Amino acid sequence: MKYVSITNLTTPRVQPVIARYCASFFCQLRGLMFHPSLPPGEGLLLVQSRDSRLESSIHMMFMRMDLAVVWINSANEVVDVCLARRWRPAYFSQRPARYVLELNTARLSDFQVGDKLEIAETWLDS
Repeated sequence: MKYVSITNLTTPRVQPVIARYCASFFCQLRGLMFHPSLPPGEGLLLVQSRDSRLESSIHMMFMRMDLAVVWINSANEVVDVCLARRWRPAYFSQRPARYVLELNTARLSDFQVGDKLEIAETWLDS
């Protein structure tokens, strides 16, 4: 599995997030379904081939937890943030996005529209 570190360059006081990099259709389809929880320092980064509102939409069916969701465009700028409630059919960003970062709800206030992020590959100790 590939992991990335996501750092908020606009608000450096915010702790970076370690997220699983999820680019395949099946990885994105499953996402965090059936997971009971997500630690505050971890997340899932869904990766699309281009900026799009439709392709970056998410569903919350079969979710056991609510999520903080951050949509990020190809320029690594936050274009939307929301609290996604479990068992809702779909969420779309206000503007086209290439990346969708799913996080613990405790991290919702760590990202604002317009924030510039750095996404860097990272390695985890086994």
